[in-house]
Amino acid sequence: MTGETSNINSGSNTTNVTTAVVHSNHVTATTVDFNHPDYLHPSDSPGMNLISPVFDGRGFPGIPDLTSLDFPQWSYCSDMVISWLLNTLSKDIGDSVIYSTTAKELWENLEQRFGKSNGTKLFHLEKELNILIQGNSDISGYFTKMKRIWAELDSLNADIARSNILMMKPLPGMDVAYSLLLQDEN
Repeated sequence: MTGETSNINSGSNTTNVTTAVVHSNHVTATTVDFNHPDYLHPSDSPGMNLISPVFDGRGFPGIPDLTSLDFPQWSYCSDMVISWLLNTLSKDIGDSVIYSTTAKELWENLEQRFGKSNGTKLFHLEKELNILIQGNSDISGYFTKMKRIWAELDSLNADIARSNILMMKPLPGMDVAYSLLLQDEN
């Protein structure tokens, strides 16, 4: 019965379902929250196409000329993507980017504000790791918290090193960049 999933408990008005996944000799119970932002519907699959036709490399630079016959269709698609993005944001964040003229502009604004690593975030993660104690948590819960912080720290360290290298004028040669990354890793 490896990999089979069976429904154990589902209420009629609930947004959570507990399922059992059978692996070789043991059963693992998992709760699925249908309202979670990362919930994937069974119809979501890696092979599904979100747009048709698929991207073939043409038109990548972005916005067609206002006089282009492609502009109205492009504008319609951009507005739809803006709507999808705005519907996933909190009201405060959405209000700050609602007047973006393109989906690319909106995404870049969000990436600039929330996607860039910085020293302050690094400091807070290191502080969080230093004060982390097991307390009443079981070993699994404690390790999970610690592993999350380590993973985030690793990600930030790599991003900060890359950002520092990219900010150098002129850009360093490959040997210097390699040396800097090795120093950062150590």
